[in-house]
Amino acid sequence: MKNLFYAFIVLSIVSCASLKKSNQPQLADKPLFRDPIYDGAADPVIVYNQKTNKWVMFYTNRRAKGEGYDGVTWVHGTRIGIAESKDGAKWTYADTANINYRNTDYTHWAPEVIENNGIYHMYLTYVPGIFTDWQHPRYILHLTSKDMFDWKFESKLNLAKDKVIDACVYPLPGGGWRMWYNNENDGKSVYYADSKDLYNWTDKGKALATRGEGPKVFKWKDKYWMVVDMWRGLGIYSSNDLLKWTKQPENILEKPGTGVDDGVIGGHPDVVVRGDKAYIYYFTHPGKTPENKGKDGFEQRRSSIQVAELKFENGVITCDRNAPVYLNLNLTN
Repeated sequence: MKNLFYAFIVLSIVSCASLKKSNQPQLADKPLFRDPIYDGAADPVIVYNQKTNKWVMFYTNRRAKGEGYDGVTWVHGTRIGIAESKDGAKWTYADTANINYRNTDYTHWAPEVIENNGIYHMYLTYVPGIFTDWQHPRYILHLTSKDMFDWKFESKLNLAKDKVIDACVYPLPGGGWRMWYNNENDGKSVYYADSKDLYNWTDKGKALATRGEGPKVFKWKDKYWMVVDMWRGLGIYSSNDLLKWTKQPENILEKPGTGVDDGVIGGHPDVVVRGDKAYIYYFTHPGKTPENKGKDGFEQRRSSIQVAELKFENGVITCDRNAPVYLNLNLTN
């Protein structure tokens, strides 16, 4: 009995130590994630799955692997990829999203996914074909799911034009929801629309008279923030009312980093706020360096997902992409 008692004590100590370790922030991988199918992961969005108790990353998948793709057909012709993580620091490939809206030739881009009352809502950029150039329609679909893997088509949104991409949805403080998206027919400026129920949307016109895409809105440090991919790093805007936006002088993720696959500008991000901390998930094209200008091979097409911690200093957001990132998205402090 004494031996069993000691064995129980040792086992309890080991279990407590393991539990404590599992709840500690973990060093994030660098790069954070590469898609094993096409090696073209981009445009990440991070959402917690309440049924599996895992963090889920949805991402655009581009056909970086392979040859014989004319023009930009390699950026077309794929569905949305899914990766999973217990803590947001270590990710593994899980599946492809089963989105029941597909023609013979189709392209799925830039998903936005939110949860409301146990239902997951996806706002997906849909391209009705596989094309060699960028001069074709694209629009935003609304889909719903209860498990994050199987998605039901709800509607094609009636927004500003027939060439809109990159939805971002955020709850309004007085109730209802606001969507920001990129209107490519108006100089790639950012537009917005409002909804009371996530199903019916009313377009409101231009939100930002600036060129950019992939807007992401979040609240942190008692302000609303919008991050916009400006193809020279990420522009940062602040607001007190989600209507008037002020740009801070410096972009983030503009200067190349020193980490693996991080020596280029950062693109199309998501931001996850946990308590006082905020983490930016973004993607890079590691081979698109100045010395490779004009090249268009696998190294220039492949992409990696990265993560960095945001900092708030003297009223502006900064980001040291070279600093190691220790995180556990399950912790709120």
